[in-house]
Amino acid sequence: MDGVPNVTRADALAAVRNPLAFIAARWTPEPRTVERAALSALVMSVLIVVTGGAVRLTGSGLGCPTWPKCTTDSLTATSEMGLHGAIEFGNRMLTYVLCAAVGWAIIAARSTAPHRRGLTRLGWAQFWIVMSNAVLGGIVVLVGLNPYTVAAHFVATSALIAVATVMWQRTREGDGEPRPLVGGAVRQLVWFLVAASVLLILVGTVVTGAGPHAGDSSEVARMPLDWETVSKVHAVLAWIVVSLTFALWFVLKAVDSPKGPLDRTRDLFLVLLAQGVIGYVQYFTNLPEVLVGLHMFGSALVWIAVLRVLLALRERPGPAVRLPEPAAEVTAGSRA
Repeated sequence: MDGVPNVTRADALAAVRNPLAFIAARWTPEPRTVERAALSALVMSVLIVVTGGAVRLTGSGLGCPTWPKCTTDSLTATSEMGLHGAIEFGNRMLTYVLCAAVGWAIIAARSTAPHRRGLTRLGWAQFWIVMSNAVLGGIVVLVGLNPYTVAAHFVATSALIAVATVMWQRTREGDGEPRPLVGGAVRQLVWFLVAASVLLILVGTVVTGAGPHAGDSSEVARMPLDWETVSKVHAVLAWIVVSLTFALWFVLKAVDSPKGPLDRTRDLFLVLLAQGVIGYVQYFTNLPEVLVGLHMFGSALVWIAVLRVLLALRERPGPAVRLPEPAAEVTAGSRA
């Protein structure tokens, strides 16, 4: 048959020994393809936060009471387990979609020409975070939704989002040495912003662990802390992040910053504003599940926006193109 490639035994062995190298030798993706692959991994890492929140907020955390099977007798959810079993098992299955997206990002990064080793490592970092977090998710089920393990599960997902965001940004940059676009004082202010955002996320997990949404029933033990006090600490940290963002915007305007850092700071401020409105409304309306879910989604968006501000403070040029020297051109012309 015409058009069917002749696959030799050597090719088959090469594909088995190193499938990524085998693909890279035969396919070079467009830069836009690599960028979209990295973006798909980032989108899936945010979606897994949303579906994980749906599991907890619908009380489906123990819809599948064991791990890695759904029950001791069945790998999948059964009809007798009802809606809770379907929701929990669906969230587990979405992990495979996340793995596929991360795998696609790794393949695309490995197949770039010239090979970008740093980009591939970011893809593999996502893979290992997903694998370790899947195991941690199983532990969460096996220990009956212990709030400390639930918090660790969310923190690991935030780490995944961070690596995915960096990889997405790196697909749109070169591999040259990073050049700062702002002064050292501005960069230091942004690092304070990042640190405050990390604290905000960590305290947010404590709010969840001490709050009423246990994930299965009121019988699940909560963190032995006063929920309202922890919520107020969380709100104070949120205002610190907002204040630092506002201060950063004014500083960037004062120093006539390039457009990139200003735009990313504006985006962060708008996301924080929306997240703050949702946070206060959910607090004063006794934590309705829909608003709590939106707040979890907003938490992921805030974290991405903070990282994009940090990454916007420098640029990475592509490899320099060496042009022929004028003398060489003149010599070549005279010989012609």
